[in-house]
Amino acid sequence: MSYPKRTAALASVAALAGSAVLMAAPAARAEVVNVNYQCKTPIGDKSAVSPIDIKGVKSGSGYKLTMSWQKGVSSSPVDLGKGAMNPSATIKLGGADSGTLSVTGPANQATVPANTPIKISDLTGTYTPKKSGKVTFTAGVLTIKALGTTTTCTPTNSPGASLTLDVTAASGSSGGTQSDSNTSDNGSALPQTGPEDSAIALGTLGGTVLLAGAAGALWLTRRNQAARVRR
Repeated sequence: MSYPKRTAALASVAALAGSAVLMAAPAARAEVVNVNYQCKTPIGDKSAVSPIDIKGVKSGSGYKLTMSWQKGVSSSPVDLGKGAMNPSATIKLGGADSGTLSVTGPANQATVPANTPIKISDLTGTYTPKKSGKVTFTAGVLTIKALGTTTTCTPTNSPGASLTLDVTAASGSSGGTQSDSNTSDNGSALPQTGPEDSAIALGTLGGTVLLAGAAGALWLTRRNQAARVRR
């Protein structure tokens, strides 16, 4: 093989390899985002910054999302015994989709000492795409219920998305048109039942009676003629 041909062949292989790398690029992007929470607690306002991580794993026609806090937020003036605290949160959807997704998790598995940052357990939820495209997932409001009280922590620093997924709607399509209710499956019009149809039906019935009367008169005429011939 000549040098120019060998060079062209190598260039083609390199281009194909580059295309394969692009095609194999992941359809998800995740990053840890610092979220500045302002918390309304039974003993006053508190604030804390925690890095938030959101991961998504394909599950059937949707995704199982896991939201993790790398640092504790808020605190309690008294010990919180095992199972005394129940956390939940929302994740804001952006990009191709909108709205919020609720995520929940187990109660605390160990006692939370008084006046120490409350470590939130991983919270999970299922996201089913309603629209196709790139969807972003951003930390929303965190709610902590403990000992009959509720603490609400709201992000105040407009955090960026912790996760971006390239999704396909479960229905496989969006929008579309409904078929006319007066059209059958084979596309032909179904009979209507309004006054206009009644008139048409009555006209048809009258025509049928008229034809029957004419046929009867013709039969009687021919019968009389035959009787005269026999005489």
